[in-house]
Amino acid sequence: MQDRRTQSLAGGSAGPPIAVRRLGRSGYRTICEAMRQFTDARSPQTPDELWLLEHPPVYTYGVAGRAEHLPRGDAGIPVIKSDRGGQVTYHGPGQLIAYTLVDLRRASLTVRGLVGRLEQAVLDLLQDYEVRGERREGAPGIYVSGAKVAALGLRIRGGCSYHGLSLNVDLDLAPFAAIDPCGYPGLAVTRLRDLGVAESTEGVGERLVQHLIEQLSRP
Repeated sequence: MQDRRTQSLAGGSAGPPIAVRRLGRSGYRTICEAMRQFTDARSPQTPDELWLLEHPPVYTYGVAGRAEHLPRGDAGIPVIKSDRGGQVTYHGPGQLIAYTLVDLRRASLTVRGLVGRLEQAVLDLLQDYEVRGERREGAPGIYVSGAKVAALGLRIRGGCSYHGLSLNVDLDLAPFAAIDPCGYPGLAVTRLRDLGVAESTEGVGERLVQHLIEQLSRP
């Protein structure tokens, strides 16, 4: 795992600064193992981290993933069981991944509270582009006109989170047709490019970092 650029940004009074790592295009298994190792090794003084990256094409499904939602036919794309929550989704180039390695105990956050802050960061990002996003009760993530643009999936281990969110910026949406995205048959998905946002995945990532820092630093 190559860390192209790291910076620390000031967090709130709950803990030390949040470290941001920009990891480029990285394999799913490699990143998952790195997140587990980081989480197992961290102490109460370890700064939280945000990892920004893209994955090569891959389908992943969570610990409660059901077979009926998995890819239909052979698309030539790997299918990997993950230790995150949630059902099946697709990752690929042009999709921004933001993994949030957060000490929930130190931040006095519940899992629901963390989900709410991650969703709010995406809503604020969309507002930057004059796009109106919305939540959906019982279906974590962010939607625009009924189509999902951002998905969430977390793992909590020892009171700390890893995994995080994915945001469709400019990826090929065709692979979603072979699955029931997030376990919902027929769920529409969209991307920022189709919503009139021309900024690069990297540029969107820099904006998202600022909103995530703001949300995670709240008391």
